[in-house]
Amino acid sequence: MKTRIYKISEDISEGEYDYIKEAADVIRKGGLVAFPTETVYGLGGNALNPESSKLIYGAKGRPSDNPLIVHISDFNEIYQLVRELPDIAGILAEKFWPGPLTMILKKSGIVPYETTGGLDTVAVRLPDNPVALALIKEAGVPIAAPSANRSGKPSPTTAQHVYEDLSGNIDIILDGGSVQIGIESTIIDLTGNVPAILRPGYINQNMLDSILGDVVRDPAIDNKVEGDIKPKAPGMMYRHYAPEGELTIVEGDISAVTDKINELIRLYDENTVGVITTTENRRRYNYGTVVCIGSRNDEITIAHNLYAVLRDMDKCKIKHIFIEGFSNEGLGDAIMNRIIKAAGHRILKV
Repeated sequence: MKTRIYKISEDISEGEYDYIKEAADVIRKGGLVAFPTETVYGLGGNALNPESSKLIYGAKGRPSDNPLIVHISDFNEIYQLVRELPDIAGILAEKFWPGPLTMILKKSGIVPYETTGGLDTVAVRLPDNPVALALIKEAGVPIAAPSANRSGKPSPTTAQHVYEDLSGNIDIILDGGSVQIGIESTIIDLTGNVPAILRPGYINQNMLDSILGDVVRDPAIDNKVEGDIKPKAPGMMYRHYAPEGELTIVEGDISAVTDKINELIRLYDENTVGVITTTENRRRYNYGTVVCIGSRNDEITIAHNLYAVLRDMDKCKIKHIFIEGFSNEGLGDAIMNRIIKAAGHRILKV
């Protein structure tokens, strides 16, 4: 299969909309299209077609019990997907949709188990990206779309990342440029007695607490989950977002952290070791491949750059990567969640 790539601007010109129509036709016919959202690039297929979901799992090499997120273009489209819609879902949608929030709800019979990873719940979100919204609307069906990368690798934040991972395995890539946020949506489970965060993201717990009052945090977010437990949402159970090299997080007082990283990197050949650091600490390192991810005072930039930096380490064939830890507050919570998953919970405290 030859993967077609079409560049599309945010205002979507008349000529570019022809690409949207072509991609929508592919979706309706059961094919796969990668497209930008405000978080990361998604790999889309018809959410109501079990064969399309199977193709998504196959293209990604993704475990079939890992649920797919269903994307819609208008709030009213949610009614066909769920058995019941709690009032809090409407409250959250009014505040955060379109946007980087995914809600877990009880699925209706129209949603196949192939899309939900065998669960009786469905993950739904309304993305905040004009290309994504135009594609979903033109397709006329909800689109199941995990991140458009090989399973386990850093998520794609540009069309080039998608091409590197999935070229030849999908029909079309809609190139809408670099994404805005750079990490996946927050996931909140609304099927229990108390709303529960299953994956942190740009919309953090403080923001959700201010709307709902009482929101809990699933313990699986902070622990390594193994065994036969089915993941409730994407990214909960398996090692995710990982570079090919071994990633180690070093946490503690920043002076102790930089000293320890400088000690550790000297144990390896300079061509095989890398450091991911911040603007504030860049000058403290002068050995190996050193990459600045952004300023600690600008977590949005750090989130935006995270996956691209991990991919850059792969391009440099770095075997041993060390990264400084970040705050667990606000967006830092989501950043650390992704880094911990990428490191396979390899954390050194100093």
